[in-house]
Amino acid sequence: MNPDPSSSVAKRTIGFFGALGIGVGAMVGGGILALAGVAFSVSGPSAILAFALNGLIAFITALSFAEMASANPQSGGTYTYAKKALSLQVAFGVGWIVWFASLVAAVLYALGFGAFAVFALQQIPLGEFSEILEFGMLPVLLALAAIAFFTFSLTRNSGDGGAVINIGKLAVFAILIAGGLAVFVQTPFSQITQSLDPFFSGGFSGVVAAMGYTFIALQGFDLIGSAAGEIKNPEKTIPKAMVGTLAVGLAVYIPLLFIMSTVGVLPGDSITEMSRENPETVLAVAAQNYLGAFGFWLVLVAGIFSMLSALQANLFAASRISLSMAKDRTLNHYLSNINEKFGTPVTSILVTCGIVAFLVLILPDLAAAGAASSLIFLITFALAHLIMILMRNRGYKESETYRAPFFPALPIVGIITCLGLAIFQAIVVPAAGFIALLWLLIGAVLFVSFFVKKARAIEASEHALNPDLVRLRGLSPLVLLPISNPANAESMVFLANALAPPVIGRILLHSIVIPSTKKDDLEKRLLSSRDVTQYALKASFEAGLRPETLTTIADHPWEEIERVVQIHNCQSLLLGLSDLNDLQTNQNLEKLVKHVKADVVVFRQPYSGWNINEARKILIPVAGFESHDPLRARVAASLWRASQPEITFIQILPHNTPRETLQKNKLKLSRFAGRIIPGKTEVHIISNDDVVSEIIKQASGHDLVIMGLGKAGKHQKAFGNLALSLAEKTETALIFISKN
Repeated sequence: MNPDPSSSVAKRTIGFFGALGIGVGAMVGGGILALAGVAFSVSGPSAILAFALNGLIAFITALSFAEMASANPQSGGTYTYAKKALSLQVAFGVGWIVWFASLVAAVLYALGFGAFAVFALQQIPLGEFSEILEFGMLPVLLALAAIAFFTFSLTRNSGDGGAVINIGKLAVFAILIAGGLAVFVQTPFSQITQSLDPFFSGGFSGVVAAMGYTFIALQGFDLIGSAAGEIKNPEKTIPKAMVGTLAVGLAVYIPLLFIMSTVGVLPGDSITEMSRENPETVLAVAAQNYLGAFGFWLVLVAGIFSMLSALQANLFAASRISLSMAKDRTLNHYLSNINEKFGTPVTSILVTCGIVAFLVLILPDLAAAGAASSLIFLITFALAHLIMILMRNRGYKESETYRAPFFPALPIVGIITCLGLAIFQAIVVPAAGFIALLWLLIGAVLFVSFFVKKARAIEASEHALNPDLVRLRGLSPLVLLPISNPANAESMVFLANALAPPVIGRILLHSIVIPSTKKDDLEKRLLSSRDVTQYALKASFEAGLRPETLTTIADHPWEEIERVVQIHNCQSLLLGLSDLNDLQTNQNLEKLVKHVKADVVVFRQPYSGWNINEARKILIPVAGFESHDPLRARVAASLWRASQPEITFIQILPHNTPRETLQKNKLKLSRFAGRIIPGKTEVHIISNDDVVSEIIKQASGHDLVIMGLGKAGKHQKAFGNLALSLAEKTETALIFISKN
């Protein structure tokens, strides 16, 4: 059974126009209306060039995103790609930053909506009620109201970007541009050139500063990747929707900025001075200059629509990022719960919207929010380019998904431009860099304190269930397999295969020949080494493996194994032992487990020639969720991948354990089992003060037992009383695992 609600998977319900709506909803309108005044004030009319250059950077970035999203169509965006190509810790850092970027962007648009709504209300005669509009916290309260509304709506539908809002604001922008062009063709050319002079009023540095302030205005195409797991036909839909989002955005931005800085400026005035006097409403003032009150209200209406749709899109994307992280246990597992009725991640949405509401209360500053958001997105986009290069070099699965052109030149240009602009932004607006650094520190503390252990176990299971993930991360795990008994070679190779996935992992078959002064004895030992190597190679080829072989001569086999593990930097060591209770064997094994830096797996077969494929019922006793979890998860998931046996997880607690604790532990164990084994599992919490006898009893009804060993210390043995009693009193196949 798998009672964990997090295992539910959202259905693919979003088509091309829905995906385009997510991108357009986040990109078009909100950023330019909130930040155009800042851009014009620092660069003058060359803000048009700044937006065009940002568009070029965004287009290059969109190509990298389109390739990764179409090849990996799961929700989570940059975090999803990072966890496939980078380490768990780095992937968490990327996901944490991307999540925060969408959160801060949502803050920007929530505050922008509040400012535009209040400004619009101030233009309406309200009599005695007009005093309410002077209340300083009114924009913040309206922002919180908008967040509350979208919190409710997103928990009940897929949040495809708000089609009605998108159509409404695009229609408004079309009217503004068309009306401006009609005036433009009737305006004397000398007046046009005068309004654009000086074009570079802030110099080149002004253009770069404007790019940094306003890059957030071209954010939105990436949010399509955050919802990739819910998009239909993602291989074709996602690239089209991303490029389409940028095309729509630039088709609005460039003409609108040109119109505003030419016919939107009165004779003798300049867009630079207008922006400095009206930083938040400069576009409304400009529209009033060429369309009168009608244009003024059009911009206000467009601003309100744009802020709302961008707010919705960023809340939607941020909730999907936290959902994906929670499924990997890099965030609390409750965030991965899917509501059965609506099919939405309600908990993730509530937490995401709650954080945005909190940030609105403590950061009521549009400029700071925009600068911080732009900086963080630039960093994540640079990382996205790097991840794309790594994934392309390590190879995707054979597919016909989209591939970005001019590789690797284009993503390298993207990395350089994104990082360069981010560094400039951090220098110009130090508060933005401080906000980003503070969020990273908070994430690092939370990750190390609460999430890392469970996340590593799930990561190990994913490596076993999806060997392609290991390849994309550039890993090539090496398993050392000392061999001595030809009859056991097949099962040993099978288990080695579980530890080292086919094609990606490597297996080193190790045969040790003990030297002898007698010629006949030496020949027999060499022949035996040859035979066992031959059997092991045959079993390996049949399993689809291409192992390496190593034959060494040594007087002390245990010391030789330790030496080979160290020289070859083996990740895992697999030992096949028939008698764990033999004193000499036990002492040597304890010494080996303490000294080697590899994970150690000890496999006790019930009889010579036993085939691990015969194991149809597997028992996994769980004492706790400690350091050996990743290896246990990898072994169990690999066995399930190979033959889908019945797997039972048990935990034994004292008789006097409170009922609430029993229920809590069963829920935790169910979640753990459900995350590492995608198929059917059984979970039992057993009350018994005699752990050893209970596990021996449970083992009698199973073909194979997988147990984690205790940490070997100076005065503590890895193979304690439980492991030795199990080996002595049962005939069940045993796998003991030790994480080093």
